[in-house]
Amino acid sequence: MQENTARKIMEEDEIVQEDDYQKGLFLTFRIANEDFGLEIRYVTEIIGIQKITEVPDMPPFVRGVINLRGKVIPVMDIRLRFGMPSREYDERTCIVVVKVDQKSVGLVVDKVNEVANIQDGQIEPPPVSGHALSNNYIKGMGKIDEEVKILLDVQRLLFQDGDEEFPVG
Repeated sequence: MQENTARKIMEEDEIVQEDDYQKGLFLTFRIANEDFGLEIRYVTEIIGIQKITEVPDMPPFVRGVINLRGKVIPVMDIRLRFGMPSREYDERTCIVVVKVDQKSVGLVVDKVNEVANIQDGQIEPPPVSGHALSNNYIKGMGKIDEEVKILLDVQRLLFQDGDEEFPVG
């Protein structure tokens, strides 16, 4: 019994160390003329754009699904989620695969930038406005030198209006 308890404590400690290691790290990417960021702990991989199979009767921002190594992954276009006009995908367009609550979702972004270290002291609350983007999806505003990155709340981005289930998957 003590061995099982010790193993569990070691596993929990490894998880805490991994979270500490990733704390403050954000994958930054561009949509239109703005830079955004997602906490790196949610990102599982970044892939180039590929064939997306459309699924009928989905919200417009859900482009469909992809087959990623035998697993069907729903794909959301961030531009459309934010109410921006769509654009043709090109060689810079990427799908950022994130995992939240054991659910994987692909997020289409215009271009991936880098992994940035943005600590709590460099993050300010989002501006107050009546716009849905500000109220629902923004976790904060990350300051890096003279630049500002819009840090997104992945949970709110994926699950519309407090739903616990993503529209596909």
